[in-house]
Formats: sequence, C-alpha cells, structure tokens
Amino acid sequence: MNERLKRDNKLIVTIVKKGRAKKICEAAKKAGTKGGTTLMGKGTSAKEFKKMFGITLNEEREVILTVTKNELEEEVFNEIVEKGEINKPGKGIVFVMDLKRIDGIVHLLKEAQE
Repeated sequence: MNERLKRDNKLIVTIVKKGRAKKICEAAKKAGTKGGTTLMGKGTSAKEFKKMFGITLNEEREVILTVTKNELEEEVFNEIVEKGEINKPGKGIVFVMDLKRIDGIVHLLKEAQE
C-alpha cells in the first residue's frame, strides 16, 4: 500500500438510474479524473417500488466509483452534480469518502512516485 495515495486522494461515489453512468463518467473526466468504475445495483427506496401484477419491481442503479486527487475533489464533485442534475429530485446521490487504504491504481502509483 502506498501511504501517499491514501492521503492525497478521495473516493467520490455516485448512484444514479441505469443508463446515466456514462454522463457521470464524462463529467468526472472533464473535471480532471482519469476514469472510474461502474457497478450495477438495485434501489430500495420506498418511493421507487412499483407493483405490476402483484410483483414488486425496483429500478436498477449504476454506482460509479471515482478516485480523485484531493485538489480536484470539489471541481469533480460539482461537475458531477451539475451534469448529472443530482440536485434535482430522483436524479441520484453523490458523496465523498476518505480512503483508508488504496493500491493497484497504476497511474496514481506512477504519479505518487514522481
């Protein structure tokens, strides 16, 4: 594990409806990140549940994980909120987490050694 990586980077987590991850990733890249990872998930909010023929369905979600340098965190976060319209009802959620441990992100490892 590289100690500098965990001190110099944050994890931005964005959760949106299926099909919106590309827009979020493009916004993050525009703000200076190198990319991100998208995972599939399912929403469990009571408002999201729908009944059809007696079967409860819930919408699929995309979870975008973006590691970014501390100095880019605010710009990336704001770009995701703006382009993803996160501040509008039903569009998603975004939050930032400190990284306790990190390794394996080659481009960040190279930058940390410079």
